[in-house]
Amino acid sequence: MDKTDVISVKNLDFAYESHESILRDLSFSIPDKSICALVGPNGSGKTTLLKIFLGLLTPQKGEVLVLGKMPFAARGEVAYVPQRFSFDRSFPITVFEFLHFSHPSFPREEIKKYLDHLNIGEMVDTKLGYLSGGQMQRVLVVRAILGSPKIIFMDEPAAGIDIGGEQNFYELILHLHNEHQSTIVMVSHELDIVANFANFVLCLNKKLVCYGKPEKVLTLQTLQDLYGKEATVYRHKEK
Repeated sequence: MDKTDVISVKNLDFAYESHESILRDLSFSIPDKSICALVGPNGSGKTTLLKIFLGLLTPQKGEVLVLGKMPFAARGEVAYVPQRFSFDRSFPITVFEFLHFSHPSFPREEIKKYLDHLNIGEMVDTKLGYLSGGQMQRVLVVRAILGSPKIIFMDEPAAGIDIGGEQNFYELILHLHNEHQSTIVMVSHELDIVANFANFVLCLNKKLVCYGKPEKVLTLQTLQDLYGKEATVYRHKEK
């Protein structure tokens, strides 16, 4: 594993019990401090790969290193933002209480500062059950960054956010990445988002189709390999 990489994968195979392989012979590395997008059609293995990175699943073959360690050994140095967070909306817990419970060493003023970064500081005393899907996603991002993780894993972090709010949400993610210098690895279906906010991409369709800088590897041929002949090339915006 190169010292400039935070994740290294060699000859990875994974299959759920009594099913055909979900991931086949994957080998790649993810550079430090990158914003890496995992893209591919439904059923291509993106969320499965994320769970392997988190140490929740063990591959049948190959080696996976996260921060130079086995994934389960790196858990204290990474954070995770799920696609959805299910909870009892009638439970009387506020945003501050929820975040303080997971990070008790952070005072209220510090937690509110992070909430302000994501434009929800005024909701510090709002009950979780009153939050919209997009507001809850922002709270989960705050929970992830409070511990200053070296890697933040995100499974479609804009799920539940209205289309008009996606751009602003990813702009906030980019701002936090620039400020905290964490590596971000996110599953996304939005290729225009990938083009404009990620600087590294992994294209999966059970096997590795491509990986590298989006403007170099997301060619028309690659998109057709991923999504079929009707796929069209995206327009990359210079950063």
